[in-house]
Amino acid sequence: MSLILSISEYEKALDNAGLLQKCLLKEKFSETVSLVTYDSREVVAGTLFICKGAAFKPEYLKSAIDDGAVAYVSEKEYEEGACVPAIIVSDIRKAMPVLGDLFYDYPQNKLKITAFGGTKGKSTSTYYMKSVVDEYLASEGKGESAVLSSIDNYDGVIREESHITTAESLELHKHMANAVASDIDFLEMEVSSQALKYDRVLGMRFAVSVFMNISEDHISPNEHTDFEDYLSSKMKMFALTDTAAVNLDSDCIERVLDEAKAAKSFVTFSCRDEAADYYAHDIRKDGESIFFKVTKKLSPSFEEDFELTMPGLFNVENALGVIAAADIYGIPIECIREGFRKAKSPGRMELFRSKDGLVNAFVDYAHNKLSFEALYSSVEKEFPGYDIVGIFGCPGGKAYQRRYELPQVAAKYADKIYICAEDPGPDPAEEISEEIAKYAKEAGIAYEEIEDRGAAIHKAILEVRRPTVLLITGKGEETRQKYGTVYAPCRSDADYTKEYIREYDESPHHARK
Repeated sequence: MSLILSISEYEKALDNAGLLQKCLLKEKFSETVSLVTYDSREVVAGTLFICKGAAFKPEYLKSAIDDGAVAYVSEKEYEEGACVPAIIVSDIRKAMPVLGDLFYDYPQNKLKITAFGGTKGKSTSTYYMKSVVDEYLASEGKGESAVLSSIDNYDGVIREESHITTAESLELHKHMANAVASDIDFLEMEVSSQALKYDRVLGMRFAVSVFMNISEDHISPNEHTDFEDYLSSKMKMFALTDTAAVNLDSDCIERVLDEAKAAKSFVTFSCRDEAADYYAHDIRKDGESIFFKVTKKLSPSFEEDFELTMPGLFNVENALGVIAAADIYGIPIECIREGFRKAKSPGRMELFRSKDGLVNAFVDYAHNKLSFEALYSSVEKEFPGYDIVGIFGCPGGKAYQRRYELPQVAAKYADKIYICAEDPGPDPAEEISEEIAKYAKEAGIAYEEIEDRGAAIHKAILEVRRPTVLLITGKGEETRQKYGTVYAPCRSDADYTKEYIREYDESPHHARK
C-alpha cells in the first residue's frame, strides 16, 4: 500500500530528517506523487524521480520527465530538470529510505522483522528461521512469512530469484509494503555490510537481529577499504534492533558485545561457552541427521533436544541463533523442532548421491574463507577416509582476498580442486582462474582450470573411482552468471549435478574402472 501525497510532504520529511538543502520551483510542490523511483524505466505520470549513483546520467532525468515525472530529488541541480520542481538534499542515499518510508506508509512498523548479519551463515539461518516461523504460523491457521535473502525473495506478491543480499531501500520498502498488504506478520531477511554501510536499511527496525560471526571479507576498492570498515559497517545493525542475539564464538567478540549495547537488549548463544544464554552441546551425527541439546541459562528447566536434517555440523551454530530468536518471540519449542525437521535452504548443502555411493556431491553457496573452513572441516569429520574434491571460482571486481584464501583453505582438506567461472563480472575469467591456480600451486594442491562450470562438474563426477565428496560451491541454485555488467542465463549447479550423476549411474561400470 502506498500513500498519495504532495511533493511538499516529501520535502517536509526530508527537512525533518536534516537532509534538505534547498527547493526549486517550490510553487509547484502541491502536485501529487504517484510513484517514487530511481529507475527511469519505471517512471509513470506523477513520479518523484531520484537521481542517484555514480553511474547516473542527466539523460535519465530527461527521460523521466518526458515520461511524466513531476519532480526530482538530487544532491545537485540539473539543467535537464529545470522545467520541474526539485528537492536538493545533502545525501541521496540517506534520503532514499526517508522517501520510501513515506511513500509506502512505514511498512516496517507493521512487521516482525528478523535480521541476520555476519560473514557466513546468513542465508541458511534465514531459511531455518522462515521454516520455524512458518510452522508456528501454520499452527495459528496463517499463511507463510515473507523472506528477503541472497537466494530468493517472497513478499506475498512477488516470488523471485535474488542476485543481491540486501536490495536498495526502495525495493525493500516495496517488498515490506507487499507483505503488509498480503496480511503477512513476519519477515526474515539477510542484512549485508554494504546495505548497512550505504544506508539501505536506514530507519528500519528489527524486532530481532542475529549476529552470526565476523571474518575478513569484501575488502576491495568497490566494497570496504579495510577490515575496520567492514566490521564497523556490520555493527550498525545493532542500533536498528530491539533484541539482538550474539554468537559468543565469533571473532572480535569483545568488540561485538560492546557494539551490541546499541540494541535495546541482547542475549548470547554459543556452541563452546557454557555461560552463554543459549548453549548447544552433545552435538552428534546419527545417520543423515545432526542431533544436539540446548540449555537456556535463565531457565534451568529448558534443556531441549533438536534435530537438523540438513547436513553439515556447522549448521548447529546457525540453528542455535534461530532458537534464540524464536524463543525471544515466544514460539513454542515443538514448532521450532518441526521447523528444523522440514527446513531446506535452496542451494545450501544439497546432497546428490550416485547409486553406488561413491559420488557424494554437495551443492552449496559457500564463497568466503570462513564458510569454506566450516564446510571443508565439517566434511572431513563427517566423511572420514573419503577423497574431497572442490569445484569453485571467485567473483570479479570484489573480495580479491578470496583468490588466495580459498585455495589455501581447500588445500588443508581436499585432494584436488577444479577452478571455474563464478560471476567474473568486470574481470576476465581466465585471469581470475590463473590467480587462484597460482595460490593453489603454492599450497601444494592438485588443480585443473575449466572455465565452464558445467564442464568442470561433469569431469569431476565422471572421474570418481573411490568414495568421494565433491564440494560444488559458490552458485547453488542460481540461474545467472555475471559477465561484465550482464547477468547471462545459465543452468544451476544443482541441475548440472543431478544430470551428470544420472549419466554416471547409467554408464557401464567397466568404463569407470
